[in-house]
Amino acid sequence: KMSNFGAEIAAAPPPNDTGGFQTFHLNILIDIMEEKMEEFKKKNGMEMNEKEIVFSQAIKAGKRIYYLDVKKNRKEEMFLAITESKKVVTGEGEDPQISFEKHKIFLYKEDFEKFLNGLRQAIDYIEQRQGAAPAEEEKKEKDEGIKIDIDF
Repeated sequence: KMSNFGAEIAAAPPPNDTGGFQTFHLNILIDIMEEKMEEFKKKNGMEMNEKEIVFSQAIKAGKRIYYLDVKKNRKEEMFLAITESKKVVTGEGEDPQISFEKHKIFLYKEDFEKFLNGLRQAIDYIEQRQGAAPAEEEKKEKDEGIKIDIDF
């Protein structure tokens, strides 16, 4: 909000010399602008993108890709950002619109053990009722078993 700038400058006591007066007010403006920029970044989530990625693993699964990114925060503490990215195609014909739907969760080291236990229980529950998912090798063999030859 730019309207506060004038009020803050007018409220500042001027120094004795003219050059110092201009420098003083310029420094106030710079301080205020830096403060406003930090507020803007925090409001718009820019802080999240500034975190350093120290390890990344992509897992392709059909139309989805899962990203496991280990990041460091400003305190140099690591955490896990899990992102599901799904390709979404809208519209048909010559001009389909392609976008990606993303969902994220952040997992901190103090929660790793609880999260892994809960994940294991959920997977066990599904496997007990529907059987285990076929291993990647079995899927490839199954897909390779179907071959179509078309001669024209």
